[in-house]
Amino acid sequence: MDNKVVVIIVSILLPPLAVFLKKGASQDLIINIVLTLLGGIPGIIHALWLLVYKEGSHASS
Repeated sequence: MDNKVVVIIVSILLPPLAVFLKKGASQDLIINIVLTLLGGIPGIIHALWLLVYKEGSHASS
């Protein structure tokens, strides 16, 4: 639970950092940087979706 809370907080404050820490320097990082530069909120949504929703769906498979 603590890990998920930290991921959510970092995703809101610095979305590209959260994506980098979880996924490394990948295509997801580039997408998140572009979305963050386009207004901030899209980057936050992408980071949260990528790190919370997508990680959760892989864990249950």
